[in-house]
Amino acid sequence: QLQASGGGLVQAGGSLRLSCAASGRAFTTYTMGWFRQAPGKEREFVAAIIWSASTYYTGSVKGRFTISRDNAKNTVYLQMNSLKPEDTAVYYCAADSKVEVISTHKFTYWGQGTQVTVSS
Repeated sequence: QLQASGGGLVQAGGSLRLSCAASGRAFTTYTMGWFRQAPGKEREFVAAIIWSASTYYTGSVKGRFTISRDNAKNTVYLQMNSLKPEDTAVYYCAADSKVEVISTHKFTYWGQGTQVTVSS
């Protein structure tokens, strides 16, 4: 199970840190990802981190968002800085045992979403 938290309302230029706590299995070797879905839009890939701690980002968040993981806590984080109104969305965490999901985005395990709202 994946439990996402940390969303909220923030002004443009502000920061938030999302957390995704995993339970029920050891996700230490899993690929972990963050996705988001804005109203009326399709869900989109945001960032991912693999077992070696290599990270991947969609272009619109590079330099602003940082994904990290704490294997001891079975938790993955998404630090979001310099937030923009267009970052407003429900953010979901995901996990998969395969590295290939970095390209396919077809993660097996999904958490519930956490709402991030950025006001202008």
